Amino acid sequence: MASSNPPPTPPSPAFASAFRRAAGGADTLRFDAFMGLALYDPGLGYYRHERARVGRTRGTDFYTATSLGPLFGELVASAAAKLLTAAGLEPAAHTFVEIGAEPSGGVLAGAATHPFAALHTLRVGEPLVLNGPCVVFSNELFDAQPVRRFVRRADAWHELGVALVANDTALAERDLGPAPADILASLPAVSETPAAYLFDAPLAAAELAATLAKQPWHGLFVAFDYGKSFAELGHSVPAGTARAYFQHTQHNDLLARPGEQDLTAHVCWDWLGAALAGGGCAAPTVSSQESFFVHHAADALDQALASESGKPNSPRKRALMQLLHPAQMGQKFQVLHALKPAGAVSAAH
Repeated sequence: MASSNPPPTPPSPAFASAFRRAAGGADTLRFDAFMGLALYDPGLGYYRHERARVGRTRGTDFYTATSLGPLFGELVASAAAKLLTAAGLEPAAHTFVEIGAEPSGGVLAGAATHPFAALHTLRVGEPLVLNGPCVVFSNELFDAQPVRRFVRRADAWHELGVALVANDTALAERDLGPAPADILASLPAVSETPAAYLFDAPLAAAELAATLAKQPWHGLFVAFDYGKSFAELGHSVPAGTARAYFQHTQHNDLLARPGEQDLTAHVCWDWLGAALAGGGCAAPTVSSQESFFVHHAADALDQALASESGKPNSPRKRALMQLLHPAQMGQKFQVLHALKPAGAVSAAH
């Protein structure tokens, strides 16, 4: 995928007005507030537009595993059913709930059959209410949550924000000064971080995981996404992980085309796992997408391979290669899964 920056595009007057309102009339927002506005504002946010974002067709911006046809959903359903069964639970008693599904349909929309009692999707902006026996599923949901940005200056972390400049016709990065004391425990040690290191802190993703885990449901949580451990985020990505996608071009101009381009950042698997555990989930586990499917969807993989025997270039066989091959999605994406026992009580209680 290409990675050149697009030409600068000024914010629309409507976005500038929304920015000012969000800033209480001021000209500056923390980066996470800007990202939340650009992605989720009810009238202007990228994810609130009723249009196709995902796919390989003209006008879309990126593709995911769901773009490869129904095979991804078949493997997800098989793996979820196996995990439930191994825990002594009946898949047919569980509702499969997909969080953040696109308007075009959920991950199981194209599957001929599934083993669950019902399918339910919660789209962007809908209340996150989960009850009873569920499989709580998401695909690239947590990487689309706002992040706070920090940069190592001299001997301290500074927080970055976004400012309206040039009579509200442009956006610019702004240093907001030393990071607040209450956030320092969530940042890498200054003494172990080189100057100018960027740390994109996916705190909202962890908060979302905690919100979901604390709902009165029980069953299985499965999230497909891309992320790193806290140690990796703090030492192996000096330019940060936040990036933008527009018409299948990845770039690092996060302020271009606000409301019209996707913004994303790696999740912190340590934080998400801790959030799930705090909500009553048992032993959250992270594995590569390849490993997850090989270990938990072997029957479905065997069926897919058998059905495509003698068809070396079939679409399903190509899709299988993309989902599993380490050089494609097999290692790029990881899967966090955890069981939540009935009667589990969150740490908050």
